[in-house]
Amino acid sequence: MERPIHSLNMLFAQLGQASDEASIAQFIDSHHPLPDDVLLHEAAFWKPSQATFLREAIRDDADWAQIADELNANLRARH
Repeated sequence: MERPIHSLNMLFAQLGQASDEASIAQFIDSHHPLPDDVLLHEAAFWKPSQATFLREAIRDDADWAQIADELNANLRARH
């Protein structure tokens, strides 16, 4: 499997979120578990521009898709 072009830190920066490890962990901890019936981009905690970016990244299988999938999995994981 190829390594993603972008990192989770870069995705958070692209979304305008704090992108250091501690902030990412805090974000995931405070927003998980994402219900199974809610698509990543439909989660209520995204701003419209963030949701659009995530929806298009996944839909278009863009460079960001693999790392968006990783975020999706992290938000759904039961801790």
